[in-house]
Amino acid sequence: MGHNILKYNTDKVVSRLGISHVPEGRMIFGNLSVTENLTLAAFARKDTEAVVKDRKWVFDLFPRLEERKNQLADTLSGGEQQMLAVGRAYISGRKIMLLDEPSMGLAPLLMLDMFESLKEINRTGTTILLVEQNARLALKFAKRGYVLENGKLVLEGRAEDLLDDPAVKKAYLGA
Repeated sequence: MGHNILKYNTDKVVSRLGISHVPEGRMIFGNLSVTENLTLAAFARKDTEAVVKDRKWVFDLFPRLEERKNQLADTLSGGEQQMLAVGRAYISGRKIMLLDEPSMGLAPLLMLDMFESLKEINRTGTTILLVEQNARLALKFAKRGYVLENGKLVLEGRAEDLLDDPAVKKAYLGA
């Protein structure tokens, strides 16, 4: 977006640049309710009406969160906590969402639901950068893929091309 991210304090990366993060392990505020977690995520936003609209959109995307909106976050299931972490990132500022292992600890059906939800978020115009060990699943939903080995970029391309590449299948997809 034409900005050098290194010149911004971390709090401004979210509020000014619209970059949000879903960390590995979710890092939700367990002693707060679902609604309080979502409200806290929007602390830097001044567009109150848009925040209300975004919260409704998150509840539409993740109906379980609306059912549990007054429940303490640490009493949610792992899948519900992941929904909350993604919803929190969406509300905080969502030009770009960075996600670290969003499928970790989720049952297979919940993984698919999570990736469908991320696809829907992407359709709203949000760019998603995803780090995921389940490469096959990630590439099925991604437009582009990047393969890192020991911190170095070794391969990149369209996701469907990487899924079809025999060398990628053998080395990274277990085929």
